[in-house]
Amino acid sequence: MTTEILPYINASDLEKYPEGGLEAWLVVLGSWCAMTAGMGLLNTIGTFHAWISTHQLSTYSSSSVGWIFSTFPFFLYFAGVQIGPLFDVYGARVLVITGSVGLVVSLMTLSVSTEYYQIILSFGVLGGLSTCCLFTTAVSAIGHWFHKRRGLAMGVACTAGGTGGLAFSLIILFLAPKIGFGWAIRIIGFICAGLCGVACLLLRSRLPPNKTAGAKIDLMALKDPPYAATTAAIFLVEFAVFIPYTFLVDQALHAGMRQQLAYALIPILNASAIPGRLLPGYIADHYGRLNTMTATAIFCSLLTFLLWLIGSSSHACIIAYTVLFGFWSGAAISLTPVCIQQVCKTEDIGKRTGTTFTISSFGTLMGIPIAGAILGGGDDYDGLIIFAGCLYVAASIAFVIARGLTGGWGMRVII
Repeated sequence: MTTEILPYINASDLEKYPEGGLEAWLVVLGSWCAMTAGMGLLNTIGTFHAWISTHQLSTYSSSSVGWIFSTFPFFLYFAGVQIGPLFDVYGARVLVITGSVGLVVSLMTLSVSTEYYQIILSFGVLGGLSTCCLFTTAVSAIGHWFHKRRGLAMGVACTAGGTGGLAFSLIILFLAPKIGFGWAIRIIGFICAGLCGVACLLLRSRLPPNKTAGAKIDLMALKDPPYAATTAAIFLVEFAVFIPYTFLVDQALHAGMRQQLAYALIPILNASAIPGRLLPGYIADHYGRLNTMTATAIFCSLLTFLLWLIGSSSHACIIAYTVLFGFWSGAAISLTPVCIQQVCKTEDIGKRTGTTFTISSFGTLMGIPIAGAILGGGDDYDGLIIFAGCLYVAASIAFVIARGLTGGWGMRVII
């Protein structure tokens, strides 16, 4: 007999969650629009890295350019320690408006940037901070409206990242060579402005403001073993996931893949990530959120070693890895907030989510530059691939520990 673990929630609390209805699903739609803009850009960093490292910053090393594309996810997650508690106190509307304006300004500034410092400030810093406002608000708002169906709702919303990454990558791939990189980015900015306008209208919180929420890292929460173990596991996943996203195109070009096909790998990856964000969410609601994350981390580690490493010189293996990794890594975005919410009280969702993502931000900051440094100025990608695979192995172990601490070590426990 299976046992379902719903920590920190009693029966009377569960009755208060709408778990559906027009108002709740409109919030999901608003979250989808906000994340299509912000997380879509995050999922386009591989295309950005390949273009900028061969055009605007062609004289810089791979590790140096990597700092730009690690700065974006770093600020996206690091600023969560401020944005999460602000959501608890002020709700969704003011944060979505702030993030929307910042993101559009970031893209318009990027479209005219040519120097290293200009790109890192416009895209890495301002883009990351603005996306943090949108992402943290989007996932926290869903946590107010769903509990038993939270994995499904979050999965639906998080298909936005793959959708945006697919669309934005294709815009750069096909339009940048014809109309220029600057105008391609402006077109993306116009699309993001429209999406953010819809998000501003639809995103809202359900619970009254929590005036006791403080804008600080809640390190004392790490005394709670299930939350601490879950945070460690998410840190390792975020450390690992952006390495393939960033270097897959470069490695394919090194393997002799023609440029147009290599650049198309990121749209392919994002297309496969769409069901990879939706289906694991549905499965997680039935078989457990931590159980599902454990399985996805194990599959990502196996794929990295067995397909990307062993088949690094085979175009067929690289394409197969792109499709399969895109699917299985999708849960790194859609289920990590759900896992955090699984081990905290509803009124602390913003603060705990912000704390976990702030800690994880240091993994995102270090992952891409370290991988670039492992690569160095050479052309041997094996060390970089092994590094990413080992991080996924460590994440798998951490999720197993988090699962055991949260719901017990029985194989049939749903957690």
